[in-house]
Amino acid sequence: MKLLHRILAVASIALGVLAFAPAASAEEAADALVKRISEEVLDAAKGDKEIQGGNQKRVLELVESKILPYVDFQRMTALAAGRYWREATPDQQKQLTNEFRSLLVYTYSGAISQIRDQKLEFKPMRGDASDTEVEVRSQVLQPRGGEPIQLNYRLSKTAGGWKIYDVNVLGAWLVETYKGNFASEISKGGIDGLIKVLAERNKRLANGAAKPSKS
Repeated sequence: MKLLHRILAVASIALGVLAFAPAASAEEAADALVKRISEEVLDAAKGDKEIQGGNQKRVLELVESKILPYVDFQRMTALAAGRYWREATPDQQKQLTNEFRSLLVYTYSGAISQIRDQKLEFKPMRGDASDTEVEVRSQVLQPRGGEPIQLNYRLSKTAGGWKIYDVNVLGAWLVETYKGNFASEISKGGIDGLIKVLAERNKRLANGAAKPSKS
């Protein structure tokens, strides 16, 4: 469980970082997009006293307003649900995507205030310029010489530009991490059961985010 929490925490920083970025050109290369956004946002998060102070309401508002252009939540949800996605009705798919999106957004917002002196180092891209599915590889450099953390992104090229649909932390893909949990809940209560579990968890997270931060 400690490894799972670490994976989710780092992935939260990774995607949460992207949540604050301005809109990018659809012509921008995938690695250039991720690198530019990451650098801009790390600086912004480090310089915002309210974020550093743990003001979750402020962070949540920013994540909600900025994350959607960069993450393909429907594809991410479909991959996490696996074969059960095809069995779900359109309404169930919509509800599941919304709840999963909310869960990830709450998770990301909780990690943003933890950004301090971390830096990102990007590795050379592999593949062809014509590829529409790519992996951007990087690592998080920890302050005071800590062990670097592997951090890779999977992106697909859409009509609206590159979109992230999975993140790899320490060798584990985020979608795969949730896939087992989803399957377990679906086996117990079906798609509606999973939606209910996610909705209840989001309600608890929303109540936590509404509490004022301690100065």
